[in-house]
Amino acid sequence: MRRWGAWLVLVAASLAWCAPARAQQMSVAEYQKKSAKAGKQQQKNLQKQAKQQAKAQKKAKKAQEKQLKRDRKADAKANRQLHH
Repeated sequence: MRRWGAWLVLVAASLAWCAPARAQQMSVAEYQKKSAKAGKQQQKNLQKQAKQQAKAQKKAKKAQEKQLKRDRKADAKANRQLHH
């Protein structure tokens, strides 16, 4: 049993040794590049959301105008039936 335990410890230690070390801290240029990329992505997302919101507002306005037109038509029809 001791041999198996020692062997497992040896295997675990060798695997830990072979694992790549954590990357060093980013340089200033890398940080700026990553920051610029994140900024562009955020700007793109904001533009996409604004476009979707404008589209939704336009759709709601169109639906409201359509309903208003339907209501006017129904009122006109009701008024014609009252007077005839």
